[in-house]
Formats: sequence, C-alpha cells, structure tokens
Amino acid sequence: MEPLQHKTEEFSPLIKQGEKVRNPFKPTGAFIGASWFALLTGILAFIIGLWNADMQLNEKGYYFTILLFGLFAVISVQKSVRDRAEGLTVSELYYGLSWFATIAAMVLLTIGLWNADMLLSEKGFYAMAFCLSMFSAIAVQKNTRDAKMFDDKEM
Repeated sequence: MEPLQHKTEEFSPLIKQGEKVRNPFKPTGAFIGASWFALLTGILAFIIGLWNADMQLNEKGYYFTILLFGLFAVISVQKSVRDRAEGLTVSELYYGLSWFATIAAMVLLTIGLWNADMLLSEKGFYAMAFCLSMFSAIAVQKNTRDAKMFDDKEM
C-alpha cells in the first residue's frame, strides 16, 4: 500500500490563482465536532445508565472497565492499522494484541449482558451506547491524526 502523503498530492484539485481550495483529506470542523459529540454521548449515556442501574457495585465496575478497555483497544487498532497503511513499522505482536483486545472487549460485554439480570431494553441500551462509543472513538482518533498531519505540513 502506498503512503497517504503521495495520494493527497496525486488527487488534489487544480488551484486557480487567488482561490482557497480545501484539501479533501483534511477533516472538516463539522465531522470533528460530530465525532466528539458522538463519543461523549456514548460514554455519558453508558455511565449514566450504570449510575442509575439497579445492580451491585462490582457489576457496575465490570461494565465500566469493559468500556474503558474497549475504548483503548479500538484506538490502538486504529493507530496500528493507520501506521501500517502509512508504511510505519508495527510489530505483528502489537497489531495482533490490539485486535485481540478489541474483540475481547466486545465478547466480554456480550457475555456480561447475556447473563445479566436486566430487561432486554436495558441490555440493548448498554450495547448501543458501547457501540456508539467504540465507533466514535475510532473517528476521533482518525480526525486527530489527520488534523495533526496537516498541521505538521503547514509549518
């Protein structure tokens, strides 16, 4: 796979003198804001759900730990996949562990919810808040990395 730096110059539009054209690979403010909003919404919904849940403190701790573990794992996967795509060295061990951790977080949440003594609607709420958090964490990491790449080039 070719590094991303070569692709941006290859597909950038022709610039007329005096016109400001936005690079199609730089994340927009709207996408960055929407990603952060989704991440905070997912995390807050999950935490508020845990706060109000009628379960023991150790169960709440289990679900909270799974959320934190999952967030870290998906960010790690996004970083290692992106590093590989850009030609940076990522060890097979780290790459495999990051994927294992992501899958393990999802499996542990699924098993926990499957065996939990709660309404089906509560289980669905936690599953959806978890999925929203995981997906938006990937988007936030991608946006952060893309924005940093463009900030570095402008210096």
